[in-house]
Amino acid sequence: MLDLYYWTTPNGHKITIFLEEVGLPYNLVPINIGKGDQFQPEFLKVSPNNRIPAIVDHEPADGGEPISLFESGAILLYLAEKTGKLIPSDLRGRADTLQWLFWQMGGLGPMAGQNHHFSQYAPEKISYAINRYVNETGRLYAVMNKQLSDREFLAGEYSIADIACYPWIVPYERQGQKLEDFPNLKRWFETIQSRPATVRAYEKAEAFKADQISPEQARELLFNQSAGTVKPAS
Repeated sequence: MLDLYYWTTPNGHKITIFLEEVGLPYNLVPINIGKGDQFQPEFLKVSPNNRIPAIVDHEPADGGEPISLFESGAILLYLAEKTGKLIPSDLRGRADTLQWLFWQMGGLGPMAGQNHHFSQYAPEKISYAINRYVNETGRLYAVMNKQLSDREFLAGEYSIADIACYPWIVPYERQGQKLEDFPNLKRWFETIQSRPATVRAYEKAEAFKADQISPEQARELLFNQSAGTVKPAS
């Protein structure tokens, strides 16, 4: 059995999509980031960066003690290797998949995240910052659109690369983007959106819809962290 520490963010959706795709049994453990659950000592033992998602695999492949992981990209790679699914076994296919997985982790996620922050949450609307991240998000959409011009999915076959990217495209309107401007990306997005596993993953998120927080609450709890927030282990 797998414990998934989860909340309804793009990074959280990545893992539920994967688990629903492969049919791996898991126990969903809600971490309500709007109420500060991510700062609880028990969660910090699993995710020292106080971020979701995180997992505890109680049945690792080596038969040893449970393994805990944080960081969504690391979790996707671990689970793909554990199950042998959604990652190619050949050298070139694997390399292609991993480069797009890390592209999402180092580019699409952080840039779209800053886009969300300055356009939705920042108390002061700074035009330079908003334009910077809206434009960069658009550039990254265009990169995906170009990659998808001659293939159905980012690395050829459906993989963890697509699963990593998809939840970050879901809020495209909030990011100041129009999918009609990126026809190949739009086709890819609609294909993944209609997959039964994706539908099931987002249905699970509906149970927590009432617990979402306002931009003002987010600023107070999520965006005022510093070195002092990280407490030494007792």
